[in-house]
Amino acid sequence: MTKPVNTVLIVDDEPKIRRFLRAGLELNGYAVVESETGEDAVRDALFHAPDVIILDLSLPDMGGDEVLEQIRGWSNTPVIILSIESNESEKVRLLNAGADDYVVKPFGITELLARIEVALRRFFRSKTESPVVEAGPLRINLVTRTVTIAQHQVKLTRMEDRLLHVLAANAGLVVTHEHLLKEIWSGNPRENIQYLRILVRKLRQKIEADPDHPRILVTESGVGYRLLSKFADPPSTTERPEPVDF
Repeated sequence: MTKPVNTVLIVDDEPKIRRFLRAGLELNGYAVVESETGEDAVRDALFHAPDVIILDLSLPDMGGDEVLEQIRGWSNTPVIILSIESNESEKVRLLNAGADDYVVKPFGITELLARIEVALRRFFRSKTESPVVEAGPLRINLVTRTVTIAQHQVKLTRMEDRLLHVLAANAGLVVTHEHLLKEIWSGNPRENIQYLRILVRKLRQKIEADPDHPRILVTESGVGYRLLSKFADPPSTTERPEPVDF
C-alpha cells in the first residue's frame, strides 16, 4: 500500500527543533521543508505549496503572527502554531487571526502528528464539493447516508454506519483510533480499542470482497484506519498477502 505523501513546512530558527520535527514527520510518511526565518517561510510557503505549516512564533526577523498574516493573505493552508506561551488569550488571538491550532512547547511528536491529521482532515473536507465518496465498487453518499456496492444497497447497523461515515468524510486520510472511538461513541467514548476492532471486522464483512485481505478499509498499524478512494490490484497467487492487523 502506498501512503499519500503530504508536505509539511517547518518554520523554526532552532536547528534542534527542526531536526526533531523532521525525524518524527519523515518517519510517519511526510515530506518536509525547513525555514528558519519569517522571510524564508513566506517564500517557501509560496514555492513549495505545503499541505501543513508548523510555525514557531519566535523568529529572528519577524514575529510568527506577522508571517501568519502574510500567508493568510493568499493561502488557506492549515497553520499550526508552536509557542512557549500557554496564555489562553494569546491562543484565541492567533486562532482568530487564522491559525488552525496551537501547540505549547515542550510537546511530544505523537501529539503534533495527531493535530496535523486533524488539520488535514478539516482542510481536505472543506475542499470536497461532492457528497459522494467512491472506493472501488463502494459508493457512499454522505448526505443521504446511503451505501451501495455495484448499485446494490448495503444494509448497515447504526454503529457500522457511523464508522463508515467518519472514514468516508476523511477518505484517503488516516483516522486515528482515538478519533474514531470519540466520533462513534459520541458522548460516551469507549476506551477499549477492541470494540472498534470488532466493529471494523463486521463492516469489512459487508463491504470487502475478501474481509481477511481488505482493499477498501485498510489498517494503519498502531495508528488507525483509512478508507482508500483508490487501491491497487490484488496480489498475485505467488505473493504472500499483507497481514491484517485488526
